Amino acid sequence: MLGIDNLVFISITADRLPKERQGLARRLGLAAALLMRLALLGSISFIVSLKTPLFSLAGQSFSWRDLVMIGGGAFLLYKGTQEIHEQIEGEAEGDSAPRAAASLARVVASIMALDIVFSLDSVITAVGMSDDFAVMACAVVIAVAIMLFASGPVARFVNAHATVKMLALSFLLLIGMVLVADGFGVHVPKGFVYAAIGFSVFVEALNTIARKKRRTHT
Repeated sequence: MLGIDNLVFISITADRLPKERQGLARRLGLAAALLMRLALLGSISFIVSLKTPLFSLAGQSFSWRDLVMIGGGAFLLYKGTQEIHEQIEGEAEGDSAPRAAASLARVVASIMALDIVFSLDSVITAVGMSDDFAVMACAVVIAVAIMLFASGPVARFVNAHATVKMLALSFLLLIGMVLVADGFGVHVPKGFVYAAIGFSVFVEALNTIARKKRRTHT
């Protein structure tokens, strides 16, 4: 569940590459994600230290984890807003020219940077659920393997449907706000977030079915 937001971000970020390199970018990004999560799991004391308060501001204490969450959330808000702006401006101006292709290294670096935030959250959750490194490592490997298997179909579906892509970008804004709020000590239960995402996906699925039926009747 904690990998859904990561998968959406990877799909949208890799779309800036030529089609023949998008799969490679997704695989490299997820491989880096696996290595980072295993490295974090192997340093339990470091994980614990990340939650130690560093300083206080206006009565609110901040740890390294809080700062990472705030920074990652702010980046998601910026990235989501930028992508939505490009989608809307392109349609409004009738500009059919393709966006400038990003380099493979830049895309993979963006995926790795955001995956640090997502990895930190999932690893802290895993550490709180089990003390056995082998169990946690197996869970991480299986989760990344599922993401690797699903990344291709998810990316193709998201990028092939403009409304679905806009919905995915709105998810990035939602998750970015949740991360920033978490960094400032306001915890939003993940169940509420995923329930909202699930309901939105359900409504969009109904809209997609309705559009297909209209096309068949015209």
